[in-house]
Amino acid sequence: MTTRSVATVFGGSGFIGRYVVKRLAAAGHVVRVAVRDPEAALFLKPMGGVGQIVPLHAPLGDPASVARAVAGAGLVVNLVGILAERRAGDFRRVHAEGAGLVARAAAEAGTSRLVHVSAIGADPAAASLYARSKGEGEALVRAAFPRAAILRPSIVFGPEDGFFNRFAALAQISPIMPVICGAARFQPVYAGDVADAVMAALTRPEAAGQTYELGGPRVWAFRELLAYILAQTHRGARMIDVPLWVARLQARVLEHVPGKPLTRDQLLMLARDNVAAADMPGLAALGVVPTPVEMVVPGYVRRYRPGGGPREVYAA
Repeated sequence: MTTRSVATVFGGSGFIGRYVVKRLAAAGHVVRVAVRDPEAALFLKPMGGVGQIVPLHAPLGDPASVARAVAGAGLVVNLVGILAERRAGDFRRVHAEGAGLVARAAAEAGTSRLVHVSAIGADPAAASLYARSKGEGEALVRAAFPRAAILRPSIVFGPEDGFFNRFAALAQISPIMPVICGAARFQPVYAGDVADAVMAALTRPEAAGQTYELGGPRVWAFRELLAYILAQTHRGARMIDVPLWVARLQARVLEHVPGKPLTRDQLLMLARDNVAAADMPGLAALGVVPTPVEMVVPGYVRRYRPGGGPREVYAA
């Protein structure tokens, strides 16, 4: 009897994780979904056969659980990330220390391939704590597992995203669309394309030890993205430029609100372009053709139109 290979995905129940788990299962792997809350990952099980997708309790703060999750796994993917801290130091604990722990455990377990998903802008010297912790995490991954493939996506879009859905929901209830750093540039990349890039990085020999920056086929100014959302949702909200100093004052208050709708660290990130570097390999180097925003986003933001509308999901 042939034994199927094992792949462990940390953060597999998250936005990008569900796309990666689906592809790994389709490729025939037994998929361990390493998460803090296995019950919340049960929705993934129908993506594979009976017993093929196994949610496991393996928070990144528990070395023993992480070691058990990667034991015997030939492939490991780390997708764990947060956009705001619940308590001081969370960025470093999750993005740096957690990433290093996964890489060390994978190396000690004899894992053949590790893919670590970081973010464009990752830099240990960055002003933003988010970007700084991402950069520190990359360094720790490289030190523990030099042949790891590191992927840095721009903002990721898809039916479950927190970007297009967030602003479409705001347009649904507000006559004003605030614009902060409207000239900042983004290169939105489809979640399915990021998952395809993960799969390619796991299988292509030339991907080992490489870093890739992943962006979609078009660079958008933040203002352009907001205008596109308003057009697709048929909403007439007025776009109002918010001076950065005003936004900072708002963030001081809002970062203490449950859900942290806006933080000062997010403003630091928003003030910088989030575009794949021209001198870095990207989706094309991994054999992935980028999917345009226009092909996916209208199908899932149409429900924010006056009177609602059917939700059409682009095949992942």
